[in-house]
Amino acid sequence: MRRKTIFLIRHGETDYNRRSVVQGSGIDAELNEMGKAQADAFYDAYGHVPFDKIYTSALVRTQQSVARFIQSGIPHQPMAGLNEISWGIYEGTAHTFGEDNAYKSILHDWKEGRVNQALEGGESPIQVQSRQLPVIEHILSKSHERNILIATHGRAMRILLATLLDESLDQMDKYPHNNLCLYKLEYYPDRNQFEVLLTNDITHLLTLHVSG
Repeated sequence: MRRKTIFLIRHGETDYNRRSVVQGSGIDAELNEMGKAQADAFYDAYGHVPFDKIYTSALVRTQQSVARFIQSGIPHQPMAGLNEISWGIYEGTAHTFGEDNAYKSILHDWKEGRVNQALEGGESPIQVQSRQLPVIEHILSKSHERNILIATHGRAMRILLATLLDESLDQMDKYPHNNLCLYKLEYYPDRNQFEVLLTNDITHLLTLHVSG
């Protein structure tokens, strides 16, 4: 098997992001005008890359983030395993994460290694990782797919990066993410190892007013 280069992005901005409302996997929001501009800026910067395959979550905001790549004829496969974590009863509510005791408590639990804990009605990082693992296995099994574009979500991205880099999930918060940021990774099959080449890169968005 030859090396793979993976371009891993978070979706562009939605009105839920703009209004600080929790989305998670249960809200299928579309990109807003800024999100569409971010998607265009990413395509303008990376449309020349000869991607062999595009993988997205099953949610529309990731698919819209790479729509121009898909329209150019690159094969695309949505996979629900790449969906955002479910935030349970918090989805659709105003973003009070900085002040909310339940959210602060769950983040503390995760940082302390209790990654099997979840908000009420939601998913734990372990559950998200469990549905991501078959996706990773699928992608790595496709030896002819060398340049891969993956569009996912903020918390899902953190879990995926920790998993790909063979780290415990209590380390996932060290991976920051902006809307339409890029993590570029190289996969070395002889070592079964990933190397990060770019981290939360947003140089392609420098002409825009970037929203975190």
